[in-house]
Amino acid sequence: MSAIRLCASDPALRAAGLVIALQGAVVCSFGPYFSTLAVNAYGFGDKGFAILLALSSVVSVSASITAGIRADQTSNRRRITLAAVMSLILGTFLMTAVPGPWVFAVAAAILFPISGVTFGQVFALARLAATRYPDGERDGILAVIRALFAAPFVVVLPLWSVAFSHGLQVTAIFPIGLVMSGCMLLVVMRLWPADRSVPWQDRPSGLSFRAALAEMGRPRLAARVVALGAVNAASTVYVAIISLVMVAGVGRGTADVALYVGLVAGLEVPFMLMLPSLTRGMDRTGLIVAGAALYGVHVGLLPVLAGSAAVWFLILPAAVGGAIILTVPIAYLQDLLAERPGAGASLLAVQRLAGDVIAAGCFAAGTAVAGYGTVAVMGVLVALAGASALWWADRR
Repeated sequence: MSAIRLCASDPALRAAGLVIALQGAVVCSFGPYFSTLAVNAYGFGDKGFAILLALSSVVSVSASITAGIRADQTSNRRRITLAAVMSLILGTFLMTAVPGPWVFAVAAAILFPISGVTFGQVFALARLAATRYPDGERDGILAVIRALFAAPFVVVLPLWSVAFSHGLQVTAIFPIGLVMSGCMLLVVMRLWPADRSVPWQDRPSGLSFRAALAEMGRPRLAARVVALGAVNAASTVYVAIISLVMVAGVGRGTADVALYVGLVAGLEVPFMLMLPSLTRGMDRTGLIVAGAALYGVHVGLLPVLAGSAAVWFLILPAAVGGAIILTVPIAYLQDLLAERPGAGASLLAVQRLAGDVIAAGCFAAGTAVAGYGTVAVMGVLVALAGASALWWADRR
């Protein structure tokens, strides 16, 4: 509760919370429908959509790393965040005013991924603002900010479901997204602390871009990011197989998928908020191992129990494990580059990319060998291997 009070009362943390909540609302509005828009509405097909996804990943990680290093070099974090939000506004405006295949391609592969820079900058701001409070509060503050990103998934997705069931076109996500991104811009302009006049120490790093990039690529650091990416791969595997195992053949359907995903997301939020107080003083890598094991129970048994009533019991380990593996790595990654909060926050994007690549490999290999059950088992084994490798490396 103390972390919640700080996020509500501190102007900088309040700005970070509002921006991340609005970004969560935009992400959950766009994410589920991009594939159907690309493949069906704009005629890119499966291969075209795969190319867009690949380009999007490259642009997103490149932009996050570049923005993180540049923010540390100049301390102009507000200006960089404004540029990222403007990229989101431009993309949603173009898709509202002149929608079409090429406009969609530019927005999906370039403009929207660039806007993802906002995510890392919010956590950099939260970390810097948290330096004014006792060390024990920092993990709680970051957990509250992360929970605010997840909270819209519980509220906004059901609203879209109702709206679409009443005949609203899927393309309505873009004008609504334009309004939400406009609200993000107002928050950053009005509430985000002005560059170089912040109430905490934020000195320029003094490193060249090449030196900063070399620092991020050190084997000791890169290996840990990849290990955390392997842990994160389990959640990507879950998203990939949930609608493929809950099918009519086992007595399930889209309503069951929506209910399961909604319940997991809804329970993750309170667990994210409770974790810092319940685990204060505990070893982070040990927590990540425990979280990966709990989440592995949910992912591994999901294909087995999909047609059984027992599948609903998997929601609890999914929520607890998910809360751990989605929040604890944030502070861990930032501590790897403690003196450079921008670059430290950009490691979140690198971790996400590593997780996506590993999950894609699990999916391709698992479906080639057997089926979705094998994909799930491979995802679990990879996540446990990544968590164990992280634990072993830190013990050394």
